[in-house]
Amino acid sequence: MTQYWLLAIAYCLLAAPTANDSITNNPITSTPVQTNRDYYNGRLRASPHEVSEFDAAGCHLTITYGRPSKKSRVIWGGLVPWDRWWMPGADESTILTTTRKIVLGGLEIPAGEHSIYFWPAETNAQFIINNETGQFHTVYHAGQDLGRVTATMTKRPEPVEQMTFEVSPRSDGGTLRLVWDDREYAAAFVIGKGE
Repeated sequence: MTQYWLLAIAYCLLAAPTANDSITNNPITSTPVQTNRDYYNGRLRASPHEVSEFDAAGCHLTITYGRPSKKSRVIWGGLVPWDRWWMPGADESTILTTTRKIVLGGLEIPAGEHSIYFWPAETNAQFIINNETGQFHTVYHAGQDLGRVTATMTKRPEPVEQMTFEVSPRSDGGTLRLVWDDREYAAAFVIGKGE
């Protein structure tokens, strides 16, 4: 039994970040936290839910979303059709929560909760920020849109199995990324001034 404890302690010491790790020096940190919400409306979820947290220049951002998997399917232009709104996630709406105003690609997003939708397109894909929250991911009311932001698409060398939101650090904000299959869609943001 003692040998297992020693192995566990050694693993923790080897896996722990050090002062030289780049994440400790970044203005943004990401902490994915798997939630215990295994059921939705009494049914076992097909996609796990996650809460990803980021700190950026004095602003705390949280993205709460379901994480569907590729499962050998064609994602872009297949499961996710072109030129039609789509909520990236599963089950409840994908929620972006900020403690301060951010400016995403020129769109001012006030502090608080907002839903993230997406307009997939072969050219001119867009993040859609919507003021309605709490709806199911298949519900969309365009009249609640705060606005749309053009997303830059980059092809990935290796496919990503599970849909993921990421934030890459910058000194005054960061870059929001939606990553799934062979594509990455991104838009830069800054923290609002005077907040």
